[in-house]
Amino acid sequence: MMMKSLARLPLLLLLAAAAMPAVAQKLIHSEKSLYRDVLVYEERGERCMCFTRQCRIGRQSCLNLQNPKQFALNYTRMMMGGTLFMGPPPKHILIIGLGGGTLPMALAEILPEAQIDVVEIDPAVTRMAKRYFGFRDGPKMKVIEADGRVYVKRAIRAGQRYDAILLDAFDHEYIPEHLLTREFLAEVKSLLTPEGVLVGNTFSSSQLYDHESTTYAAVFGTFFNLKRENRVIVARPAGLPGSDELRARALDYELALRGFGVDATAVLPLFTTRTDWNTKARVLTDQYSPANLLNK
Repeated sequence: MMMKSLARLPLLLLLAAAAMPAVAQKLIHSEKSLYRDVLVYEERGERCMCFTRQCRIGRQSCLNLQNPKQFALNYTRMMMGGTLFMGPPPKHILIIGLGGGTLPMALAEILPEAQIDVVEIDPAVTRMAKRYFGFRDGPKMKVIEADGRVYVKRAIRAGQRYDAILLDAFDHEYIPEHLLTREFLAEVKSLLTPEGVLVGNTFSSSQLYDHESTTYAAVFGTFFNLKRENRVIVARPAGLPGSDELRARALDYELALRGFGVDATAVLPLFTTRTDWNTKARVLTDQYSPANLLNK
């Protein structure tokens, strides 16, 4: 009898563990803006900004509460590599999409002389970034409240140029349609300096993957395609650097990036130009951009 009871013990332990509640997300803040719900959750030592309840469709930005400088999401590591490893240190940087402000704050620390312009359409996001994620603007860090495409058109008319442009704008579903098209990417390209670099955050798997890829290729030609949970596209109109140049730049920033939990040399193998999409997929344009339909 005792042997039978002991034999049942592992099963009872498993049942007890299964009955234990999972670590619950703690809602810190909820606000309905003109554009979306903006929610801030805490879970497992991280604070995250989301645009859907329980972060059902991804997290916009996350903060490690024990070590706020350390990047909590992989895409930020890839975007930092794409920004810093491609050439001389950028002096003028444009970021479309603020989120929690992780990327601009990190770049401001690593490149203290750089002028960083951040375009964010939603003032609620800016408020939450400052209140819950430690974001701070200032003389070298300017936040412009505008639609990303409207800002780009105005910047073109004003004759502005940027050494690095980071595309990181999402709504509650995906990247807004008008920020996916060939016309938009061509406008962004025209804002780049001769050695400038474009770094775009997108999904590593979606029904739009092939279309996005052919659209970027139509505007920039060959590009680096970095993939983990997200995909980061890195393009430079002047041509992509070779592996030796990438490694040299990574070593230049190795110590600085280590403070953010980034192993610079570990990011290098992600820089690939391998084509893993249907090259015949239709290019997205202002007349043909069924983003919401395709991404479902």
